Amino acid sequence: MKCINSRRRFLGRVCAGSLLATGKFSIAQEDRKAPFTKVPADYEQPLASLRSPLLFSDGSRAKSAEDWKRRRTEILSDWTRIMGPWPALIEKPAVEVLETRDRENIDQRRVRVQIASERFCDGYVLVPKGPGPFPAVFVPYYDPETSIGMSKNPLRDFAWQLARRGFVALAIGSPGGDARKPILSEGAECQPLSYLGYVSANAWNALANMSQVDSKRIGIVGHSYGGKWAMFGSCLWEKYACAAWSDPGIVFDEKRESINYQEPWYLGFDPNVSRKPGLVREESPRTGAYKTLIAAEHNLHELHCLMAPRPFLVSGGEEDPPSRWAVLNHAKSVNALLGVADRVAMTNRASHTPTEESNEQIYRFFEYWLG
Repeated sequence: MKCINSRRRFLGRVCAGSLLATGKFSIAQEDRKAPFTKVPADYEQPLASLRSPLLFSDGSRAKSAEDWKRRRTEILSDWTRIMGPWPALIEKPAVEVLETRDRENIDQRRVRVQIASERFCDGYVLVPKGPGPFPAVFVPYYDPETSIGMSKNPLRDFAWQLARRGFVALAIGSPGGDARKPILSEGAECQPLSYLGYVSANAWNALANMSQVDSKRIGIVGHSYGGKWAMFGSCLWEKYACAAWSDPGIVFDEKRESINYQEPWYLGFDPNVSRKPGLVREESPRTGAYKTLIAAEHNLHELHCLMAPRPFLVSGGEEDPPSRWAVLNHAKSVNALLGVADRVAMTNRASHTPTEESNEQIYRFFEYWLG
């Protein structure tokens, strides 16, 4: 009760300071408990076409928290078998500081971060002034400059905006520099999108080893490609305390061009097949792990459930409209089995591109759960 009350008091301060002062956004009374978790009346039932994540492979049903532990292990084992195993994790990734500059009230450090045994990636660490320890976020995207507000792409500067709110932020770009031509570690046998989950696990370790960071309060957030990366990173690495996924496409949908998990740079990699990019069709068939997942009737809702009981937010746009609540209700059912509520959240906007309001909702989510 003490924890809940302190969160409510904190959220009140957040609302008054970062929202009401702007005059742009109103605060619904229902959001003061846990923001953005109210399901629209039209979408209160789980999507029936998706197999319940509570069903074991033999058809029996998880009926207790202890059962869920076994079912969770089964889901993770199935996906790992299909996508391929991760390389060995780096317990203490090297973080080399290349340059430091003062920016407002933040230390902006250009860094080179170890993401695998023989692989490094350039990025930035943003550290607020003060003694800490601070909550932290990992922000993956095509390039790190966009995430810290130093590119021409607006409203994708999650790392910078969260650093201004008192978070340490680590921002990196695509391993190898080109999202469509991912370069995996030598000997890595997993699909490229699973590999990004592996990179996320090492990024968590890098943040957790920083003296300015409270390792119990580390989240992950990304948009579009970064949203897919953040989803796989948080679902496959349970040490992330919470996550926000901005319009990644949270379920396989072969009618949507941007929900393109079939591509070889995501889940469709097959070393023996050269697939023409685009929607699944005769000349561009399913390949790789994606083909296996579809054939076995797996879908991304199973990964969402690996988050339970950790909270996550879907910042939905064109790819994740309000109807996706029917997908998210499966994760809600797992949380209900575990005896918790208000851990699955979604907001919606018309466009794929983030808006000021949708971003402020993301920041409120992190301030609530990690603040």
